Amino acid sequence: MNALYIEAIESFPDTTITLSNGKKYLVRESEQAVRERVEEFYRRVHLLGNLEQGDTENEK
Repeated sequence: MNALYIEAIESFPDTTITLSNGKKYLVRESEQAVRERVEEFYRRVHLLGNLEQGDTENEK
């Protein structure tokens, strides 16, 4: 699944990923685990800065 197409990640309690084309997928991973994997992907492809958690100095 391409993380660039993810629009929403929700727990109902099952984790549901909604893509930009409207398709929905149920996954085994927790919402937090999916969010962490998406964030890691964005960092690897340099679409997300390297801010550490809690570092808001560069966030504007």
